Amino acid sequence: MSNAIVMALVPVFFVLLLGFAAGRFRIVDGYHVDGLNALVMDFALPASLFAATASASRSQMIEQAPLFLAFGLTMLLLYVAWYWLVRSFSGVSRSNASLQALTIGFPNLAGVGLPVLSAILGPGGTVPVAVALASGSILISPLTLIMVEMNASKAHGAEVSGRQVLTAVRRALTKPVVLAPALGILLSLSDLNPDALAHACLALIGNAAAGVALFLTGLIRSAQSFRLDWKVVAATAASDLIRPLLAVVVVYVLRIAPDTAKTTILLAAVPSGFFGILFAVNYRLDSATVGSMVIASTGFSIVTMAIAIAVLFSH
Repeated sequence: MSNAIVMALVPVFFVLLLGFAAGRFRIVDGYHVDGLNALVMDFALPASLFAATASASRSQMIEQAPLFLAFGLTMLLLYVAWYWLVRSFSGVSRSNASLQALTIGFPNLAGVGLPVLSAILGPGGTVPVAVALASGSILISPLTLIMVEMNASKAHGAEVSGRQVLTAVRRALTKPVVLAPALGILLSLSDLNPDALAHACLALIGNAAAGVALFLTGLIRSAQSFRLDWKVVAATAASDLIRPLLAVVVVYVLRIAPDTAKTTILLAAVPSGFFGILFAVNYRLDSATVGSMVIASTGFSIVTMAIAIAVLFSH
């Protein structure tokens, strides 16, 4: 199990450092950030999510419904709690509060969750990770995008009307990273799986998602100093400690089957993901704070994930 953690987390740090070095030594400059961000969020990640969900059989997808519900509820509860906390006690804007909440609530399932579950569950670990990714992409990513879009309208001096709210909702729900997993799940439930050629085409670009996202995170961090303040410390505790403990409560209350419950809790123990920092770059918001949260959470998760795996999968 310790080997599974090392094999999952060391490559993450390697690619982060690679991106950091590329930026620090000006091998890749800041002008390429927007292009790399578009590559991940508009092409690679949507293709990966669609391929993973659409290729699952109808029975597999139905079996993952409790995981979708439990994992989605865990993320939503943590998202709302963090948003309220920083809005109440820190005076952070709605946009930045929602991005921080997204970073803390939505773990790095593509870069860390997939290799860890694959090492523990074998090939069968792919579908739960895809469903968990889809739950975050469908539930809390649109919520964040709606808040950011609405705040952007306010920033231009306009009163937020009902029409602008609907426009923000439409923009959020039509983002490729939201549409792709939703369509993939619908196809899977309809037993209309893509053929081998279509899956191979999507997988080829989709396989770049996690690596490029981590490289981009390191590249962005190269232009910023690491911030270790109370928010980063609290965010790390929320991501690596509170999220898996919250998942324990959720699966207990919902009476989730033991095997699914273990998978849900382990996925909840995965460190903070990169959605927040990529959205921050896209909307020109505070990427330094969410970047520091990602780095700190990833480092501390070496300990917390080892404990989670030892407790959940000791046999």
